[in-house]
Amino acid sequence: MTQTSFTGLVAATHTPFHADGSLNLAVVEKQAEHMLASHVKTVFIGGSTGESHSLTLPERQALSQRWSEVMRGTPLQLIVHVGSNCLSDAKTLAAQAEKLGAMAISALAPSYFKPRSIELLVACAADIAAAAPATPFYFYDIPTLTNVHFSMSKFLSLGQDRIPTLAGIKFTNTDLMAYQMCLHADAGKWDILFGCDECLLAALALGAKGAVGSSYNFAAPIYHRLIEAFERGDLTAARKQQLRSVQLIQLLDSLGYVGAAKAVMEMLGVPVGPARLPNNNLTTEQSVELRRTLEEMDFFNWLK
Repeated sequence: MTQTSFTGLVAATHTPFHADGSLNLAVVEKQAEHMLASHVKTVFIGGSTGESHSLTLPERQALSQRWSEVMRGTPLQLIVHVGSNCLSDAKTLAAQAEKLGAMAISALAPSYFKPRSIELLVACAADIAAAAPATPFYFYDIPTLTNVHFSMSKFLSLGQDRIPTLAGIKFTNTDLMAYQMCLHADAGKWDILFGCDECLLAALALGAKGAVGSSYNFAAPIYHRLIEAFERGDLTAARKQQLRSVQLIQLLDSLGYVGAAKAVMEMLGVPVGPARLPNNNLTTEQSVELRRTLEEMDFFNWLK
């Protein structure tokens, strides 16, 4: 396995559904085209934004298969989220991802029966990663959803001997002290992908090189400008873009983030369909009001 490092924006993509909630894999091609047009070169499929816990194992396999087909011959790179409360399912998905040629796999912690110690968490990750022995593995730390709270720098320390393919962490956590410890663990050998879009500028200041996020699906130009401004030392311009990100995410979150984000994708001509229960979807009136508010914010011009 070669050492992997992802830079720039990685879009955590939506899983597309028909109106009746069934998979609509025909839309994946449209999603891929949208990513390329937005200058996003890597996708992270089947994660939280992708409603992975609301998908069956065959649906997740079909989603990975379709993305691998659509991306063939394009500059896009594929990261497959394989985490599950059922480790056997996670291992099945990991093995498939390797067979499909994914650039990396990632898995969050089991969250119904939670690991009681960091050693057990590492054991779970090692079990999954072993099913894809030639593919880089990223642990997906998202404690606000899993309620599994352990030191990620300690995870890296313990995991480097137990998980030969360990490449880093998808760090979806606003604890920037912990993030900094991970960045500098083992002389900076790990790839620590930042996962909180609304705090990207702070992470860049600490040394972030790559970021995985849901709003990169529909607002990538904002973040490209943010990164470019930061790199040229124009913090005033970078802060302006970060504020736009915060305002956008706050608005969508007030309506139910997943359903609202999917509504925005529809407005941009990428019909990813509704969210599945237990996520909510916007009513017709809410969708109309959301578009009106976005227009008042000048959101659609932000994308130009």
